[in-house]
Amino acid sequence: MSMALTREEREAFLADVHVGILSVPNGERGPLTCPIWYSYEPGGDIRVVTEAGSRKVLLVEPGTRVSFCAQQEALPPKYVSVEGPVVSVDPAPLDVVREMAVRYLGPDIGAQYVEATRADPERSDQKDVVVRIRPERWLSADFAKRFQT
Repeated sequence: MSMALTREEREAFLADVHVGILSVPNGERGPLTCPIWYSYEPGGDIRVVTEAGSRKVLLVEPGTRVSFCAQQEALPPKYVSVEGPVVSVDPAPLDVVREMAVRYLGPDIGAQYVEATRADPERSDQKDVVVRIRPERWLSADFAKRFQT
């Protein structure tokens, strides 16, 4: 039996809250791979909110092809991996930054996180950006399917 997720399964899985792993080309070095918060709505683009001056943002621009993976930590393993182009890198409005923080940290801690990062003198001149990635190629597996009868 195939362990691949159906389109509906993989899109629902990717829409759930997971820490994503983003891999971006890094010149002659190996790809830069890092954990990241993200959001996704079925049929849409993956949205990543991060600091404008971060290394990953400095390595991407519209058209850059990247890989992204989200996995289930609990057993049995399950993952969804996508490949596709960055379609935009735009300034992140504060409400989008807050939405992402609340998605991962909940309403109270998410709000505190946003306020703390805004007040941090080392980040005071940093702006956040939204990087949008268009999924074009999908790989997925749900190891639980191997054991279904």
